[in-house]
Parts: sequence; C-alpha cells; structure tokens
Amino acid sequence: MAVAMREKTYRLYLDYLETAETKRRWNIFNDIPWDEFDLAKTTPATAASVEIFCAEEMYLPDYSINGLALVRDSFGPAWFQAAWAFEESRHGLVFREYLTRSGLRTEAEFAILEAEIVAKVWKLPFATTRQMACYGALQEGATFVAYRAQREQARAAGDTVREAIFHLVGRDEAAHGGFYRSMVELELAEDRAGTVDDLAFVLANFKMPGDGLIADYHARLQATGAGISPRVFMQRVVLPLLTTLGTTRDELRLAQMRLRPAA
Repeated sequence: MAVAMREKTYRLYLDYLETAETKRRWNIFNDIPWDEFDLAKTTPATAASVEIFCAEEMYLPDYSINGLALVRDSFGPAWFQAAWAFEESRHGLVFREYLTRSGLRTEAEFAILEAEIVAKVWKLPFATTRQMACYGALQEGATFVAYRAQREQARAAGDTVREAIFHLVGRDEAAHGGFYRSMVELELAEDRAGTVDDLAFVLANFKMPGDGLIADYHARLQATGAGISPRVFMQRVVLPLLTTLGTTRDELRLAQMRLRPAA
C-alpha cells in the first residue's frame, strides 16, 4: 500500500475509533434490560433466528485470523480489524446470553453447537484487501438490514430485551459497513476501473459468511425469517451502496462484461 493511502486509511480508522469511543460503546451487562425478559413474548422462530445469528458470529476466530493476516502491513485496516473483532465478539456473547438467560437454549445445547462450529473453518472469500473491502461493505449492509428487521419484529412483539439487543448490534453493523464503504471510496479515487471491476466480481460471487458452514443455512434463514430476500438485498444494500460510491448499475454492468471470459 502506498504511503499516501496508508495515511488516509489510518485517519479513517481514527475517525471510526473516535465515534465508537464517544458515541457508540455499549455494555452487555448494563445496557440490556435483562430483568424485563418475558418468555411469553418469544416464539420458537425467535429462538431459532437468534441462534443462527449467534452461530454465524461464533466463527469470529476465523474471521479475525484471516482478516488480520490480509491487512497486517497496513496500520489503519489492521487496527480496524482488531476493533471490529472486539465488537463482533460482543454480538456473539449477547446473542448467547439472550438464549441462555431466557432458557430458550441450554448450556448443553450450546456445547453441541460449539462442536459443530469448530468442526469447520471459514476462509477468506476473496483474495485482496480491496475485494474484501467491497465484500465488507455488502456483507455488513446485509447484516444491518437483517438486524433492523429483527429489531422491528421484537418491538412489535413487545420484547424489549431483544429490541435493545438488535438496536445495539445493528448500530455496530452500520458503523462497520460505513468504514468499509469509506475504504472502497478511497480505492475508487486511486483506481476507479479496477475498484469497480472488483466490486462487480465480489457482487457476482457474494454469499454470507455462514453459507456453506452452518447446516441447512438457507432453509433455516427462510424458516425463521432471519434472512433477507435477493430483492431486499438489491434494494436496501446494493443500490444504496452504488449511490454512496457515486457509481451506477450501468458502470457495474460494463465491469461485469469485462470480467466475462472471452468466448
């Protein structure tokens, strides 16, 4: 990474950290109204949806190891990866606490889940820092949209505990997505054509982290209402991202055409 880009990404991380430390930090023990939990306001689908989100977060060691190895030569992205890992670890913990404190899942059931998780290893879906920045912008955006839907469902059910959880973790996901979008914007300024090509490539090969690792992933998302449809992904994740980046579907289509193998 060039010296000028290193400095820009470092400043980008400082801005991210300042906002996180002054406006966004939350405490799993004090900021969740655990004493308001009411089992009558949950359903089997509620528990199953929180469980699949928790399972996806439990691959955090793989996300962290692989992510840090990719960006270790760049201070800003590397320190962001470390901060990201802490925040994501809190997400997994708060989901687990929701399930166990409520009695919706037992420690024995979590032991089985943990064994299933460690039996498989998550690997980077893309090879370069720029491609992974594109992936992060899309993946964090999709997660935020899914968490926002969960928050709204919890509010409608009067489940104040789950509503608070998804409000806080969703706010984190929005911040993560914002950092990745800013990284992509920096890359666009340096190499627009190459970055748009990478975005097109990532979008064509996109899948969520749990896809291929968590058993019956798509069926469970559909059954619990935890996932988002391809249409929602396009409307609420992809198109807003293109607008933020100052690109268009036409520019993306041209990139996709360039990426197609010659006949």
